[in-house]
Amino acid sequence: MLKIENLHVSIHGKEILKGVNLEINKGEVHAIMGPNGTGKSTLASVIAGKDIFEVTEGSITYEGKNLMEMSIEERAREGIFIGFQYPVEIPGVSIANFMRTAIDEKRRYHGQEPLTELEFRKMMKEKAKVVELTEKLSTRSVNEGFSGGEKKRNEIFQMAMLEPKLSILDETDSGLDIDALRIVANGVTQLKSPENSTIVITHYQRLLDYIVPDFVHVLFDGKIVKSGSKELALELEHRGYEWIKQEYESANNQ
Repeated sequence: MLKIENLHVSIHGKEILKGVNLEINKGEVHAIMGPNGTGKSTLASVIAGKDIFEVTEGSITYEGKNLMEMSIEERAREGIFIGFQYPVEIPGVSIANFMRTAIDEKRRYHGQEPLTELEFRKMMKEKAKVVELTEKLSTRSVNEGFSGGEKKRNEIFQMAMLEPKLSILDETDSGLDIDALRIVANGVTQLKSPENSTIVITHYQRLLDYIVPDFVHVLFDGKIVKSGSKELALELEHRGYEWIKQEYESANNQ
């Protein structure tokens, strides 16, 4: 589904990603871990299409297409979803109207008829259950006045409504208490299928107690320096990132 080869990315002349290689197939959940400032959010932003970054080398292929030739809007219509670390507020736009517009636009792109009002309302009701989103909350403006947990639940609700092929969750667990974390993570797990894939970006192993990854990758100094199974996340929780740094520096000095 997604293939990243030798990806180098800079911002304002400073290189952030220094040769990332990653391949994700349908039905897989990949966790990307690493300390602050190593390029995790940059990688998510580049896949999503933020134009503040400059790709200086390498390629990203999505379902056989050159992702770098697609606009942000095209990527979304093609089934790429990103859950932000800090979801933005959209005052005056209700969640229902926001989702109706997004879904109609995606269906139009794929040559489908818009949902009827009844179909849309039924879909809203079903998907809201995934993250325990109340009907009262769904009538409010997008994220306006929401708590951190409510914002993250709303992000996963949007993901449920849009049914993306590839979801990128950038530190979804940031700032969540244990109950909100459980609700959000369970929602992500319920949405998993053999036809979609998920990238979970996180600092901590605790999220992976709920969203069990097929693969764990450690991003350090702009590169994926170690990959493994979910046990790698447990090892990171136990040993911290210092041993990764020592291994990396030792390998580079040889």
